[in-house]
Amino acid sequence: MEQLQQFLAYPLRDIPIVAAVLIIAFTVHEFSHAYTAYLCGDPTAKREGRLTLNPAQHIDPLGALLIFVAGFGWARPVPVNRYHFKNPRLAGVTVSFAGPASNFLMAFIGEIIFYVLVATGLGAGLPWFVLSFFNYFVWLNLVLFIFNLIPLPPLDGYRIIEDLVSPGVRAKLTQYEQYSIVVFLVLLITPLGRYTISPLINSAVPSIMKGFQSIVSVFG
Repeated sequence: MEQLQQFLAYPLRDIPIVAAVLIIAFTVHEFSHAYTAYLCGDPTAKREGRLTLNPAQHIDPLGALLIFVAGFGWARPVPVNRYHFKNPRLAGVTVSFAGPASNFLMAFIGEIIFYVLVATGLGAGLPWFVLSFFNYFVWLNLVLFIFNLIPLPPLDGYRIIEDLVSPGVRAKLTQYEQYSIVVFLVLLITPLGRYTISPLINSAVPSIMKGFQSIVSVFG
C-alpha cells in the first residue's frame, strides 16, 4: 500500500471519492461544450452521442488516470464543426469557455453546500466521506477550471486564444500546434510540471476558494 501511495496525488482511502467527483466534473464539463455548441448551431456532438450526461461517453482513461497521479487531467474532447456557426469566432470562444465555466460554477455550488453543512452543524451527523466529497468537489472542479484555461493545445485555453486572435495569428498558431502539443505533454508527464503547472494550480485554486468562502460567509 505504501509503495502505491507514493505514486498517487491523493490519499489512497480518498480515491473512491476523487473518482466520484471526477465522473461528475468531467461529464458536466464535456456536456457543457456539447450543449453550447448545439445551441450555437452545431449538431456534431449530438450526432456522435456526446450531448449526454452519460459518463461513459466522456471519460478518457488516460486523462482520468493522470488526475490520480499528477493531480490534473482531461476528458474526451467534444467534436465541434465551426462551419455550422453563424459567427465562428464568437461561438468558438463561447463553446470553448463553456467547459471550464461549468467547473467554476460547480465548484461554487459545492462551496455553498459545504458551508451550509458546516455552518448548520448538519455535517457533524453525516459520514466522514460526505464533507470530504464536497471538499474535493470544490477543489477538483477549480483544478479543472484553471488547468483547462492554460493556453496550450489541446486545452480550452488554447482554443479560446485561437478565436480571439486575428486570422493571420491563428494560422501561425496552427502551424506550430504540433510542437506546442509536445511541450504540453513534456510538462504533463515529466517533473517539469512540478515547476510550471502545479505551482499555477496550487496558488490559484486556494485563492479562488478563499474568494468563494468570503462570498458565501456574507450570506451566512
